[in-house]
Amino acid sequence: MMVHRKKKPALVIVAVLTLLCIAPTLAVNAKQERKLRFRQNGEFKILQVADMHFANGKTTPCLDVLPSQVAGCSDLNTTAFINRMISAEKPDLIVFTGDNIFGFDATDAAKSLNAAFAPAIASNIPWVAVLGNHDQESTLSREGVMKHIVTLKNTLSQVNPSDAHIIDGFGNYNLEIGGVKGSGFENKSVLNLYFLDSGDYSTVPSVPGYGWIKPSQQFWFEQTSARLQRAYMSKPAAQKAPAPGLVYFHIPLPEFAYFDQSNFTGVRQEGISSASVNSGFFTTMVAAGDVKAVFTGHDHVNDFCGRLTGIQLCYGGGFGYHAYGKAGWERRARVVVASLEKTEKRGWGDVKSIKTWKRLDDEHLTGVDGHVLWSKTSSDS
Repeated sequence: MMVHRKKKPALVIVAVLTLLCIAPTLAVNAKQERKLRFRQNGEFKILQVADMHFANGKTTPCLDVLPSQVAGCSDLNTTAFINRMISAEKPDLIVFTGDNIFGFDATDAAKSLNAAFAPAIASNIPWVAVLGNHDQESTLSREGVMKHIVTLKNTLSQVNPSDAHIIDGFGNYNLEIGGVKGSGFENKSVLNLYFLDSGDYSTVPSVPGYGWIKPSQQFWFEQTSARLQRAYMSKPAAQKAPAPGLVYFHIPLPEFAYFDQSNFTGVRQEGISSASVNSGFFTTMVAAGDVKAVFTGHDHVNDFCGRLTGIQLCYGGGFGYHAYGKAGWERRARVVVASLEKTEKRGWGDVKSIKTWKRLDDEHLTGVDGHVLWSKTSSDS
């Protein structure tokens, strides 16, 4: 007797194929929808890791360390430092601000990226990254590096915003930090984070040196900032002023050179290696009206913060042991904590202050240069 097998309806086959096609998109969307919000104690803490320069692990030597530190010093020291920082600070978000790997010395870019971000991945703490000028110098292009990063566990990084059809670079995106669950600000973004690709090197023959943030990126920033401000200042719980914004990218702006020893906190031990042209992004941020601080890397032995026209310009300080540094000057990381205002009726309100400090990779993870970056009650807010 001949057995007739039923054919699967065409509709079922199409549905299966459609599901397979959209599955990666659903996974990315689910990752992006992971809600960040302030803790029940009214704080949100960010750990900035600048310039890991990770290469091939234990075979990669350290640079610019004391003679007593040379033996056995490698990329693994960088990994150990990240683990110590995560354990000590228990941040709500980890931000890697570029030159995550040192491409010239990284044999396999994907493996180096995996190893560089391994502590963040293992911690189960949300983390994000932007690109520096060395990330693409191994076996992956700049776009390839960012596309690899977004596949890694626990990252909220994005290749680029879905609503920006034309935008320069890779790794331009924003994150909204919600108020305390159960408070009147539960459904508001009370702190906005912006991440941008500051480029690698100039592609204009007549302009030497490093890259810069392009007009298309500035336009996206302006549109995003305006949208977030409208939402924050609209019902329900309409606010009178924008939520504070923090901006992260790799290469410092020319305005970082406007400070002298009398008007910043920290140290300046090398020149400001910005682009040789001024793209106007600082003016764009001032005009937007919500940005309170900018955080960069790139210049490893600068770690200062200085305020210019109401915006704090801050370096993270060199973190990685395969990055150039200064022997006897410890590698370091920057911590930022935003604190909410305590209210009688609703428990927690909007952001009251933003503070920062650095920790050194010494025996005690010594904290230094703690100070207030912004306060809504200060005269310069």
